[in-house]
Amino acid sequence: MTIKVFKYLSPIIVYVLAWLAFTQNGWLTWCPIIYAWVLLPLAELFIKPDEKNMNAAEEELAKNNRLYDYMLYLIVILQFIALYKFLSVINEPGLNGWEITGRVFSMGLLCGTFGINVGHELGHRINKFEQTLAKVLLMTSLYMHFFIEHNKGHHKNVATPQDPSSARLNEPLYTFYLRTIVFSYLSAWKISNEEMRKKGLSVLNIKNEMLQVHLIQIIFVGVIFWIFGSIVALYFLCAAAIGIALLETVNYIEHYGLQRKETAAGKYERAMPQHSWNSNHIFGRLMLFELSRHSDHHYLASRKYQILQHHNDAPQLPTGYPGSMILALLPPAWFYVMNRKIKQLENSGG
Repeated sequence: MTIKVFKYLSPIIVYVLAWLAFTQNGWLTWCPIIYAWVLLPLAELFIKPDEKNMNAAEEELAKNNRLYDYMLYLIVILQFIALYKFLSVINEPGLNGWEITGRVFSMGLLCGTFGINVGHELGHRINKFEQTLAKVLLMTSLYMHFFIEHNKGHHKNVATPQDPSSARLNEPLYTFYLRTIVFSYLSAWKISNEEMRKKGLSVLNIKNEMLQVHLIQIIFVGVIFWIFGSIVALYFLCAAAIGIALLETVNYIEHYGLQRKETAAGKYERAMPQHSWNSNHIFGRLMLFELSRHSDHHYLASRKYQILQHHNDAPQLPTGYPGSMILALLPPAWFYVMNRKIKQLENSGG
């Protein structure tokens, strides 16, 4: 069982390639992007998905194996080392625009895969230490309000019209970006303000999580500006924006066109595996710490990443997350593939 743990070290490949991008020139500044968006999607076209689940005994062992947690803690450390390296070298003399762009996109890839994705996993934990690590990781993409809205909004409202992170049928990715980013942010404010009112406190009280989030992130960007200068701070903002775009692209493919049935006015059936798109393609699973087994994640949000399961009634994406995200960038092609899948689900009663 211990050996199986180390398959989750494979995301370190992205980290090593990002380090190459930060320390080398020419095409190597783009090597993590080539790996994530060319090599992995191509490989997943030819490798069959793995639908196998652990048996009860294996699941119990994996659930209690702390090595799985330590790997996430390692990612927190590595993310800040990579960010410091990026900030130190992004404005060094002799770099051309193509190389700078490659390094920014490479850092953006880390912001999305390490910062937000691992932050998402740790954000579902119940102890304060891991929740703090989640917020620290989300800070590296300036998306700390995700912790509030995702856990207290998205999981409650997923696959309903009330959820800004659930893509509607025939909604292009590019209009989804605007809707989800704006309304998820407003939802986080609404949630935090309501919590203040329930406690009998002013929404302007420093205990308001959204006020804390903004204060922390302003200080964080301010420190980067003070130490590295305005140009480097601007490059960091661009990398953070790329990380946010990656997250929202993932949100788009995870729930596109799926809706829970309304049982009463404003009330919906429980979120079930069939309300999230799933992918068992192994490379995407490992790269994103099993995020692509998303149907089970919404069915039981408390499940740790290593024990997420395949459900036979969960709708399946046409390929892994990397390939599906590329497909989503081409709305006509995305609609052609996915709308047919949704039609098949409706015809089968799914």
